[in-house]
Amino acid sequence: MITNRQLFLQHVATTSDFPIALEIERAEGIYMYSPDGKPYLDLVSGVSVSNIGHGHPRVRQAIKDQVDKYMHLMVYGEFIETPQVELAKLLSDNLPESLNSVYFVNSGSEANEGALKLAKRYTGRSEIIYFTGAYHGSTHGALSVLCDEEMKNAYRPLLPDVRMIEFGNVLDLEQITETTACVILEPIQSEGGMIIPSKEFIQTLRAKCTEKGALLIFDEVQMGFGRTGKLFAFEHFDVVPDILCLAKAMGGGMPIGAFISDKKILDCFKSKPMLGHITTFGGHPVCCAAAKAALEVLLEENIVADVQRKGELFVSLLKDHPMVKGFRQLGLFIAVIVESQEIMVEIMKEAYEIGVVMDAFLFCDNAYRIAPPLNITDEEIRHASDLLIQAMDKVRK
Repeated sequence: MITNRQLFLQHVATTSDFPIALEIERAEGIYMYSPDGKPYLDLVSGVSVSNIGHGHPRVRQAIKDQVDKYMHLMVYGEFIETPQVELAKLLSDNLPESLNSVYFVNSGSEANEGALKLAKRYTGRSEIIYFTGAYHGSTHGALSVLCDEEMKNAYRPLLPDVRMIEFGNVLDLEQITETTACVILEPIQSEGGMIIPSKEFIQTLRAKCTEKGALLIFDEVQMGFGRTGKLFAFEHFDVVPDILCLAKAMGGGMPIGAFISDKKILDCFKSKPMLGHITTFGGHPVCCAAAKAALEVLLEENIVADVQRKGELFVSLLKDHPMVKGFRQLGLFIAVIVESQEIMVEIMKEAYEIGVVMDAFLFCDNAYRIAPPLNITDEEIRHASDLLIQAMDKVRK
């Protein structure tokens, strides 16, 4: 009898010749379970998606309740759908006053695409500035502002009039001019290996964009919704972007994204031309219901307030291992630095063998990531750390 694994390899398009190919039958909390019942402790959260764990009961119930009412009705932006309205209001209530208008999409790449279009349309300019170490998605526009030439060269020509400058370099910000439509960045870089810029850099960037009339776009697709110990990462820098892009953890496990700006900016999509940005499934009512429930869990259970302490607990438990050369950490997003890429890969292999799901970074070869659900308990952190130490001990021997 043909197995699911064989069917997966035959019929599901994959993105490499060596997919993880781990078969999961169910997931709950911080664990995923194979068909034979083996538990896998999730230290990746589906790449910062499952911030409140797998299958949170409030999210599941919100999905069930909405499915019983209605699912897709009409293309986005035409009908008044209660889940969209309530989620937009809840997001706006927890953001600065200028981030008051929400455009719902389906993913982080789509959010960034919409933000780039919006900046060009609003400013009437074409230049887009992005940074070394940047990852903003894989669609054509998002790929145009990705840092890695190997990943994008095969797809050229991409967007014209883009310029890459050095992340964290205040002097490079002088390249922002009156011809710049927008500057897009992750305020804290994820795939670069958890790169945290100085407050001076972010505040100088904000001031330069304001001075030159360029819109500042923050991509918080991975860092949003509590991952860094603040509800949104930009709160660490005492600045506010012109456009905020969200996705991943937003849906509590369901696919949804958004780009958020001031209504006076987003209103430019209404004319010249009308339907300046359209999507069929953006703001799907079931996804919006799940997203509202997930955000309510973060807010009402005060989960975010304890995230930094939990991240520091991970560091304290792992820091003395001889294979660990250092950390970059903010909240529950941690880059554990080891000696080489080869060692990092071996540690990941051993971790999977003993039931720990881990991940590498796209643009940082000598570190592995720890990014578990934010509601992981101290006991679970200690258990996860014990397993990581076991994996590193096996590689060391």
